[in-house]
Amino acid sequence: MISKESYLALAAQKYEALKALETQTDFYTYEESFDQLWIDLGRQVLESSISKVGKDKRKKTSSVPGMEK
Repeated sequence: MISKESYLALAAQKYEALKALETQTDFYTYEESFDQLWIDLGRQVLESSISKVGKDKRKKTSSVPGMEK
């Protein structure tokens, strides 16, 4: 589980980008950028709360042949 301090540190990294959205004049662009910020933050929180990301992002789990059953 991610600690409160770790979560706040991740959120603080996104604060400046979030603050910069105030300059957007088009709502569609604002919404798109806002959504991307939250997706990125959510990915970072999920990755840090589960485990470290491996080198091969395509690999989900280690499996042994014959263990499918």
